[in-house]
Amino acid sequence: MTLTAAQTQTEQHPTAAIDQLDPAVIGARVKALRESAGLSLRDLTDRSGVSAPMLSQVERGETSPTLTVAARIAAGLELRLSQLLRLDEGGAVTVVRAAQRQRGGNRRRGHSFEVLTSGQPGQRAELSRHTLAPGGATGAQDDPPMHEPGSRETALVERGSVVLVCDGQRHELQEGDCVTFDADLPHHFENPTEQESAFLAVVSAGLRRS
Repeated sequence: MTLTAAQTQTEQHPTAAIDQLDPAVIGARVKALRESAGLSLRDLTDRSGVSAPMLSQVERGETSPTLTVAARIAAGLELRLSQLLRLDEGGAVTVVRAAQRQRGGNRRRGHSFEVLTSGQPGQRAELSRHTLAPGGATGAQDDPPMHEPGSRETALVERGSVVLVCDGQRHELQEGDCVTFDADLPHHFENPTEQESAFLAVVSAGLRRS
């Protein structure tokens, strides 16, 4: 694996990397990563050994963590320090080749999918493409699990038509229609037509505010 310039600087000069980052930026990243992992402040305290008041101050941008504290937070999130400190807008480029896509689904239910984005830790969103055979549906027991608390999903019907059943309500979607919903609610997609349908889905983890 080739390190980016930002990652190399972080690995070789971690203290300098922390000093160059705005505490508010570090705090926002720690909070987003914690929430995307479905962890409370108390959970991260137990996993990292960093006190809840300190974590709260870091997340609010009131203090910049020391190298030791940042390393403990990263470990609690199961990340490397370089992953914790890397900024999305200035960080690495990750390419997932077509042959490298994660594939799955349930043939009995007429559902197949491909995950188009990288599965590396710290990702805030996942893009996938789903195909539904006539009469097919997502949501079987061996499909991907229900998304974590706070997740939001946006789906774009690429071909055909589908029905989104979310929290007991049905929403009919035609080719080109786009829907956004709380992905931590019970939901699945159906294809009630006699033609194959396909849709793209983007799940943003832990970004909804209740």
